[in-house]
Amino acid sequence: MGEKLAFIGLGVMGYPMAGHLVRAGHQVTVYNRTAAKAADWVREYGGKKAATPAAAAKDASLVIACVGNDDDLRSVVLGDKGAFAGMSKGAIFVDHTTASADVARELAGIGAKAGLGFLDAPVSGGQAGAQNGKLTVMVGGKPASYKKAEPIIQTYARMQKLMGPIGAGQLTKMVNQICIAGLVQGLSEGLHFALAAGLDAAAVVEVISKGAAQSWQMENRYTTMLANKFDHGFAVDWMRKDLAIAIAEARRNGATLPVTGLVDQFYAEVQQMGGRRWDTSSLFARLEAHRKKD
Repeated sequence: MGEKLAFIGLGVMGYPMAGHLVRAGHQVTVYNRTAAKAADWVREYGGKKAATPAAAAKDASLVIACVGNDDDLRSVVLGDKGAFAGMSKGAIFVDHTTASADVARELAGIGAKAGLGFLDAPVSGGQAGAQNGKLTVMVGGKPASYKKAEPIIQTYARMQKLMGPIGAGQLTKMVNQICIAGLVQGLSEGLHFALAAGLDAAAVVEVISKGAAQSWQMENRYTTMLANKFDHGFAVDWMRKDLAIAIAEARRNGATLPVTGLVDQFYAEVQQMGGRRWDTSSLFARLEAHRKKD
């Protein structure tokens, strides 16, 4: 029989991630703020559901979470009904939320006083990566905690790595989002320019994707961008949350992020266009709206 685990947060990422744990033979108890979603998950995968994070965490060797932001995380971890209240000494909390490095350090410190391990372990790979068990997981925490959690994380990851002490996972995820912001804007501008120049944009990508301009975004998003389809992938609202975290951290560490700040402003314009839930590649829609207006 596999390990006794808890999973908190059954959103578009957490729902399939928790499912992979069941398929791997583990005993999984889930908690979700919307109880109906937890009931759906149990019907689909088996396992158990609990009424509170504390109840889900009882007797679990690992408690795994994937929620929305810093405040959501605190709400499922702290207090009488929070996960820490139900965890046994020596258990490890693995947080897959994309949150701040500050909240990771805060919660790790609280957990340590109760004899609990903590790993900040944000993921990249989107909904498809979660469904296919091919996420990239960047982890901060103590090596001993990581060693215990690594075989479980491997259940839904194709790449996982300990990046340093608590907070290092979140800082690495910030680097990931900074790079993506610039890449998506660059690709959007390239396709926008190609159309304005009267070129066959798909043919352009066919050529340049075999050279130095190639990227995951180019390979996976150019066709949907050109078709003006943005109802998939990672939402603009989520990206703005992540970029806000990165920009705030840059103010503290002295990094200069001019392109990231500009792209964040562009995403604010996309939100005003009604694109809060559009995929991040909708930066292209913003440019095309300007071109057609002109």
